[in-house]
Amino acid sequence: MIPTDLPLILSPEQLEAELDRPDIVLVDLCKPEVFAQAHLPRAVHLDYKQIVRVQKPVMGLLPPADDFAAVLATVGATPDKFIVAYDDEGGGRAARFLWTLDVAGHQHYALLDGGIHAWAAQNRPLTSETYAPAHGHYDVCFGEQGVADRDYILARLHDPAVQLLDTRTAEEYNGTKKLAQRAGHIPGAVNFNWTDALDLNNQLLLRDSTELRDTFNTLGITGDKEIIVYCQSHHRSAHTYILLKQLGYRRIRGYPGAWSDWGNQADTPIE
Repeated sequence: MIPTDLPLILSPEQLEAELDRPDIVLVDLCKPEVFAQAHLPRAVHLDYKQIVRVQKPVMGLLPPADDFAAVLATVGATPDKFIVAYDDEGGGRAARFLWTLDVAGHQHYALLDGGIHAWAAQNRPLTSETYAPAHGHYDVCFGEQGVADRDYILARLHDPAVQLLDTRTAEEYNGTKKLAQRAGHIPGAVNFNWTDALDLNNQLLLRDSTELRDTFNTLGITGDKEIIVYCQSHHRSAHTYILLKQLGYRRIRGYPGAWSDWGNQADTPIE
């Protein structure tokens, strides 16, 4: 039976208590060399390049549905599994995988808080053995839930019920660091560097949830609005998407392609 009482972001302690459940699928999105050295028992490695599509200069687009279905089959995922993802960078890659699951309509998933860093620092079980799960079967059909493309955003730029949240660095946001043909940010967007949600001095675990809610409220990220998160490709902002869901926000969308799409257009408005 799928565990439905678990939070969207699991502490290492919570996950360790569930490790023996046969209905849990563990997906590791660490660098290959990190995975080879040590990973969670029964975790299956997944290369980040397998879950995003590149159409240069645009990065981080949704993969073809059939390709993502094949990825899910490889890790042993089925619609009735509880999927837990983690990585070695604070959760960005893992969260992008989970966001894609969300867009595909998967109901049961979680992010490991702190990823492999917190897990290892707390001396929780690790292995270097390779685990080969039985192949699953998953018919993937991407819906509109959780997704905002360029046209969707352009149609809502002046809608007070919609708030854009730019999760890049301050330098990218204000245009002093240029990673596309044009620099700056989408008009009306507020800035929250995604790593500001992490306690960089404490195993990359999330900061206190009350502090995070207060920070978002100060920025105008409130529950009465639809929140659209973006970064350079919707890698970093996927982590903020999962975080906001955990904090109780219900109307959130991610922008696949993000600034690599918006900033490489000749006619999109920029601040």
